Amino acid sequence: MCRNITELRGLEPAATDEEIEAAARQYVRKVSGIQKTSDANREAFETAVAKVTAATEELLDLLPARRQPPKTVPPLRRPEVRARIAAREAAAG
Repeated sequence: MCRNITELRGLEPAATDEEIEAAARQYVRKVSGIQKTSDANREAFETAVAKVTAATEELLDLLPARRQPPKTVPPLRRPEVRARIAAREAAAG
């Protein structure tokens, strides 16, 4: 389960708040089976994302430094993903 969640420990520079929240959101989506929130489940979903984000931040702070960086680059650091996000935001805005 959750094989696609990005490793955040050992990134240079360190994982950003945005990357940590994105990983938490991906985890909550996978566990809950909810891809798009509705009025009926939005509050529970967002509460879960906030809690998983906080737990992830705490975990990363408590772990010792990693000897090797992760094998893959987090999606939010990939130019093609950033371009897709920018295009979506431009279309919505």
